[in-house]
Amino acid sequence: MSHFVLEIGVEELPARFLASLERELHDRFAALFDEHGLTFDSLTVDATPRRAVMHVRGLLSATPVREEVALGPSVRAAYDADGNPTRAAQGFARGQGVDVSALFRQETPKGEYVAVRRTVGGVTASSIIAGAAPSIIASLPFPKRMHWSASHFLFARPLRWVVALMDGEVVPFTVADVQSGRMTIGHRVHGRGPFEVSCADDFDAVLSEKCGVTVSGAERRRIIVEGGDELARSVGGHILWKESLLDEVQGLSEHPVPILGDFDPSFLELPAVVLLTSMETHQKSFGVESADGRLLPHFLTVANVSSLEPELVKKGWERVLRARLEDARFYWNTDMKASFDVWKEKLDHVIFLGPLGSMGDKCRRLAELCRWLAEQPGVMRAASVDPASALVAGRCAKVDLVSQMVGEFDTLQGIMGGIYGHRMGLDPAAADAIAEQYLPAGPDTPVPSTSLGALLSMADKADTLVGCFGLGNIPTGAADPFALRRCALGIARIIIEKGYRISVEDLFARAQSLYSEDIRWKLDKAEALARLNDFFAGRVKNYFLTQGNDTLLVEAVMNAGCSDVWAASRRLAALAKESGKPGFADNAQTFKRVANILRKQGGNVTGDFRRDLLVEEPEKALAVALDAMSVRFDELWAQDRFDELLELMDDVRPTVDAFFSGVMVMAEDEQLRTNRLNLLQFLLSRMGRLADFSALQM
Repeated sequence: MSHFVLEIGVEELPARFLASLERELHDRFAALFDEHGLTFDSLTVDATPRRAVMHVRGLLSATPVREEVALGPSVRAAYDADGNPTRAAQGFARGQGVDVSALFRQETPKGEYVAVRRTVGGVTASSIIAGAAPSIIASLPFPKRMHWSASHFLFARPLRWVVALMDGEVVPFTVADVQSGRMTIGHRVHGRGPFEVSCADDFDAVLSEKCGVTVSGAERRRIIVEGGDELARSVGGHILWKESLLDEVQGLSEHPVPILGDFDPSFLELPAVVLLTSMETHQKSFGVESADGRLLPHFLTVANVSSLEPELVKKGWERVLRARLEDARFYWNTDMKASFDVWKEKLDHVIFLGPLGSMGDKCRRLAELCRWLAEQPGVMRAASVDPASALVAGRCAKVDLVSQMVGEFDTLQGIMGGIYGHRMGLDPAAADAIAEQYLPAGPDTPVPSTSLGALLSMADKADTLVGCFGLGNIPTGAADPFALRRCALGIARIIIEKGYRISVEDLFARAQSLYSEDIRWKLDKAEALARLNDFFAGRVKNYFLTQGNDTLLVEAVMNAGCSDVWAASRRLAALAKESGKPGFADNAQTFKRVANILRKQGGNVTGDFRRDLLVEEPEKALAVALDAMSVRFDELWAQDRFDELLELMDDVRPTVDAFFSGVMVMAEDEQLRTNRLNLLQFLLSRMGRLADFSALQM
């Protein structure tokens, strides 16, 4: 067993490239080894800004040697009447690299054929790697690739050196005019090198001891976190770790050194979110918080060097951050001299989206749509929202887009609107809603905590969806430039998690009605709504599937209707619970039979059956059972008791089975046939609200 190490040395890579580089190198070499039957004990890849390092330990040194039998032409074709080899036999032997005398006869189910035994395998792992490594390295994907050599080699950054060792031997190959070898380059300050690596087992020691490089991302992260926590404790605080920023920071250094800096306490007059955003966005630094939740006048940053004058380095970071915080204070003071009325006027000069008018127009639509939502009975049962506050929230939703602060830090849009709203005397409920209007920002982020925030978020997303679909800007499999999938998912999640009973079809229709009649739509309004409703149903279905629900159960629930998204989610939960019970398969099969029979009739039955046409005892019994079931069903349906509704199948299914066994549904007499179909339709008109049982395969 061998130990192979590969190091690809480059100019500094962006931190966001490292995770995908590690994954791609791992997967591509693992696939190479699997293709050739080269087993290994472990394959690990680590990346820093200047290198990617792969270790393959316990690697089989050569492909397994085995004997194969290769079949050639049939015996009749291989030899003539005198037993001499024909051209077919000679050609087969030549192709296998053996003399014709080495051929033997092999009996097969199809008859007797000539064959040859040959030994395959024994190809060294080094030769396989040498042949494949250049193309693997050259094909590594990056968000951006550039030409970096006269040979037009494409890579993220210039390739500078390659180390490739199988135990103590170099695996020779050339990529982008760089020849593989055993010389590595270290940290620019703490071990520039080059340094010779005698064997693969020594590589990590050379990197850490001579090159001054911490190659493991997990180890760099540990150094940053443990060092940062210790520094924060020295000033009586703790670091406000942000995972995404921590990922980035550990990817910016090969020799991480945490540094605790200070800033003037006077900057604490700014909102904490402004200070943190300035630190994180411009300086890749973390805030420090006290035990009682107050921001302290300190920050944690990470250098890529152990300085002989750490205080000088610290002061340099403080000087740069101070300039950034001065900018933030200027934006804050300037904004605080303005007013919401002034900003609302400015919104009329900010374009929303091409033909859809200005942001001022959008806010006027949001005001009306928010108020409409607040007045819907299905919303009022779950939350109490003042329509007047809804009007204010919608009208002022986007005012911070013209503020100085959001102009500099666009990630603070909405958040700053909420802060300014509270500072400038806006309705507190409206200010809180403005701060939450962009939630949820993705599948893993929370929905708005306030009811008005939830309604404003729904209104904003619905307005965008309707406008984009009307202009024909509909997502495709590869493109969704206006994040419409995220908008649809956000509406669905808010409805489900907040318990709102509202028809999304009504919501979209209302949102469309608020657009100006002067807009030149690319799609007919009815067509645009139809396509939007189909799109939204698809996103709801996808959301249900990502929650781990069975595909067939999701299909059955969606086919029964999902305009009321909350009810659809509860029906799905009830159906999933019911499907685990012993008798569910029989129940589903019976109701599937009912649905299939009625579907073949093309919708020509109404469910209104005549009792005077019930002549057989089983159909009379079914009518009695349906009378009792329908009363109970309507009571439970009105109370959203979906678990109990599905349990009604247990009560009525034996009577339905007896009906199918004792009655000819498709009777020759047209009146009897129609009446029996109406009897089944009466049943399906209830149970079909829960799920489309024809979609289930039992």
